[in-house]
Amino acid sequence: MVFSSPVFLFIFLTTVYILYRIIPSVSIKNTILLIFSLLFYTYGEPKAIILMIISIVMNYLFGLSMKKENKSRKICLFFSIVLNLTMLGIFKYAGFGTEMLNALFSANMAIPHIALPIGISFYTFQAMSYVIDAYKSPDYIQKNIFKVALYITFFPQLVAGPIVKYSDFAHQIDNRTITPQMTAEGIKRFITGLSKKLLIANTMAYAADYVYSLDTSELSIPLAWLGSLSYLFQIYFDFSGYSDMAIGLGAMFGFTFKENFNYPYISQSMQEFWRRWHISVSSWFKEYLYIPLGGNRKGKVRTAINKLIVFFCTGLWHGASLNFIVWGLLNGIFLMIESYGIINTTKWFRPLRHIYALLVTILAFVFFRADNLTIACQYIGHMFKPSGGTTQWIMFVEQLTPLYLVVFVFAIIFSMPVMEKIKASAKSKKSAAIYEFSTYGISMVLLGLCILSLSSASYNPFIYFRF
Repeated sequence: MVFSSPVFLFIFLTTVYILYRIIPSVSIKNTILLIFSLLFYTYGEPKAIILMIISIVMNYLFGLSMKKENKSRKICLFFSIVLNLTMLGIFKYAGFGTEMLNALFSANMAIPHIALPIGISFYTFQAMSYVIDAYKSPDYIQKNIFKVALYITFFPQLVAGPIVKYSDFAHQIDNRTITPQMTAEGIKRFITGLSKKLLIANTMAYAADYVYSLDTSELSIPLAWLGSLSYLFQIYFDFSGYSDMAIGLGAMFGFTFKENFNYPYISQSMQEFWRRWHISVSSWFKEYLYIPLGGNRKGKVRTAINKLIVFFCTGLWHGASLNFIVWGLLNGIFLMIESYGIINTTKWFRPLRHIYALLVTILAFVFFRADNLTIACQYIGHMFKPSGGTTQWIMFVEQLTPLYLVVFVFAIIFSMPVMEKIKASAKSKKSAAIYEFSTYGISMVLLGLCILSLSSASYNPFIYFRF
């Protein structure tokens, strides 16, 4: 079940929200959310629910072992991390690892084909967050397994984030309030995310999928750039749209989640990009990997190694493929080069800073999207090498439909903080009230367009569901 489906919008969400609001007790509200979260996951992954329950029980028990009087708590923490990563590794990396061993050692081992449970990367990291936070502070040890289960399974951010650290979630389990303003803002935020996905990301996806489905010999400069720019906006509006929906749903049930995106395409360096892109996974790796490795406290060489390790893991976390590893390492290398001042964008003309950050991002995303490294390198070559002829030009023009061009313009506009600047300019009470009223009116129009889109177009699954 996905947020942008009629089943979720008109049956699942309506049912759970009505039940949630008519029940006064917070404990029963939590029970309702837990039951529906399990149903939400079971609807799409009926067999994989067993794996999730194993993860919940396992990490609940490890959390109990984090008591200060337990002298072996550090060993328990170690085994919790090993077991969580082993579970993730078996289901996500067994096939990839076997392929690499076969290639490196000319072996002929059978490659296992194990179905990847949806959201396993996200809920495994959240489960690890619980145990690590309990180790850091016994105050976070949760004696009620159902509350641990609610944290790990909470449906708004279960299958594609944002990754919510337990330390940010714990106090909200029993202490939260729902105000009409919070509910209204949550609904509006959900509609914003739904619009990003259905109206922008899906439109960009048609062009991106078309270009990337071509043999690289059929590419020309215009076609290659059309595909890469379309994917640039597809992945941003797809993933930030899901995050907006998750944050909005959380608000509707009284939970506050931190932002996951902050207009990354306005960045002037790759360091800034990673402060704005997929913030929850960046902060997770920083807190639970980079800092424990030593961060930047052990000299420049060790800092560089730590950063490369983090971005290697970031790439690998996104997918079991050399493409994702290269994507992660490319980002890590540019961050390292900037941190050492080899590339110092602060001294550049401002438009050049934006061009530099966007160009690196676009080229790196080619590795993210292409089927393999060979295709990615060939694709990038066609972005700069004149090739093709009349046929390629016709193929390019055919993709530039009126709908695509209009949506592309909106994608550019809304990848920048336009609405925030308009809100900031509304300084008087009257203008602020007009702005708020207008945003709700716009939300209703967008919801209508989304419903029309659902009834007339085929669905594109969320990109991050495969991670």
